[in-house]
Amino acid sequence: IPLADESWGCDLEAEVVVVTGDVPQGVSREEALDCIRLVGLVNDVSLRNLIPAELAKGFGFVQSKPASALSPVFVTPRALGDRWEDGKLKGELNVQLNGQDFGKADAGTDMTFDFGTLIAHLAKTRNLCAGTIIGSGTVSNRDADGGPGKPVSEGGLGYSCIAEVRTVETILRGKAETPFLKAGDTVRIEMLDDQHHSIFGAIEQTVEAV
Repeated sequence: IPLADESWGCDLEAEVVVVTGDVPQGVSREEALDCIRLVGLVNDVSLRNLIPAELAKGFGFVQSKPASALSPVFVTPRALGDRWEDGKLKGELNVQLNGQDFGKADAGTDMTFDFGTLIAHLAKTRNLCAGTIIGSGTVSNRDADGGPGKPVSEGGLGYSCIAEVRTVETILRGKAETPFLKAGDTVRIEMLDDQHHSIFGAIEQTVEAV
């Protein structure tokens, strides 16, 4: 992950992505599900401290969204078997930060909009060409009591981005404590099957000053 300025607030974002075939404008949710060809993972890197000023100008996430990294392997929905259900990928998304467990959230739990709904919404005003990649948004689970998730070190399922844990820290203790990524930090994102084999391969990255 090339990073020119650590003050930009570099963050990881572990997500699920799908690749579509051709999607005609105006498809229903059910028709959109049939257009999904492949499923994979992504680290959708964000520069958090650049986002507020961009949004305030109505310019959108341009400078604050540098290059993302995709998993080395993508899998068909059929090959995923029971892990693919109703437009959602089920299973623990493992996120490690500097070799320590950071997140173990289930990608299919608490997903607000399934991929069929997301694709149908995107195709409301346009056709989508084959090869379109659509992300789930950062994977996140509520705690068992319905509140915000707890760190893995405290018995929780952890987080898939640093911004979430910083928000929880601010709510609970009045200030964010976990720093954003800096040069030398390492990120690993992976999902294992029931035999502990990697389904999509691992996204492994190191932050590098440029």
